[in-house]
Amino acid sequence: MTNFRTVELSPVPLYTQVKENLRERILDGTYPAHARLPAESELSTIFGVSRITVRQALSDLQKEGVIFKIPGKGTFVAKPKAFQQLTQLEGFGEAMSRMGYEIYNQVTSHKTIAATPHVAQQLQLPPGAEVTEIKRIRHLNREPVSLEVTYLAQDIGERLAREDLATRDIFLILENDYGIPLGRADLQVDAILADETLAHALRVQQGSAVLRIERLTHRADGAPLDFEYLYFRGDAFQYRLQINRRP
Repeated sequence: MTNFRTVELSPVPLYTQVKENLRERILDGTYPAHARLPAESELSTIFGVSRITVRQALSDLQKEGVIFKIPGKGTFVAKPKAFQQLTQLEGFGEAMSRMGYEIYNQVTSHKTIAATPHVAQQLQLPPGAEVTEIKRIRHLNREPVSLEVTYLAQDIGERLAREDLATRDIFLILENDYGIPLGRADLQVDAILADETLAHALRVQQGSAVLRIERLTHRADGAPLDFEYLYFRGDAFQYRLQINRRP
């Protein structure tokens, strides 16, 4: 039988003790992704608490996305979400490769278009100016995790058409190959519901929640360089940010 730390007399509520004990077993690999947890009655016996206490602990873990329930089959450990820190400017592939993930980009479109008013404004170009639009589906460990739509000035976009965008990050190409130092990025984050196009690209149900990010990347001298719409699957990826309170 799996070893659990028994709950103790403590100011910490019993359900919290049960929840954290289960979380430890999940994080240390005792219960790997998609493993089935013991039934509520069994957990109640193991911890010496009521089923109501166990149910509350499981409910909290489910809200946090740590576990999920399948009616009639039981409670299972959720697959951990991949994440990227927002503390520095780096490409998705650059960040994920550093963490040991397998990355593949499916380039679905690379063409010249007339910039929409919003894209033209972001890149500080005249309305209707020609820009390069690049659409890529980013795969993490062979599963689609994001759709990225990138807009760049046409001269740079045409050069990128000759690059291996299936395996390389645009940021790294711009800096290392083209000698364009990157400065900062401005981000706007919200959530939308997946339309038919997004649902197909990300292999999610139409109407599923999708994380949307608008990112405008600047050169080191402050000039706008790269404007993107990033659409991430809400069930597979998250951004993380640590902030400090300053006096």
